[in-house]
Amino acid sequence: MKAKEWREKSDGEREKVLLELRDKVRKLRFDLATRETKNSSEYKRIKKDIARLLTLEKEVPINGANA
Repeated sequence: MKAKEWREKSDGEREKVLLELRDKVRKLRFDLATRETKNSSEYKRIKKDIARLLTLEKEVPINGANA
């Protein structure tokens, strides 16, 4: 999902999605290690989404302090 789409969601929704993505990435990491799945591109995509969400989390207080 794009950063613009994440910004439109509420803080609660983003926090819920972040927890779900962390759980998915944990499961995928173990599946890749045990060779149950070979879809490493999904692992990379989820990690990038987590990074986007964490960046947005840090961005909001900075913008709020300057306004």
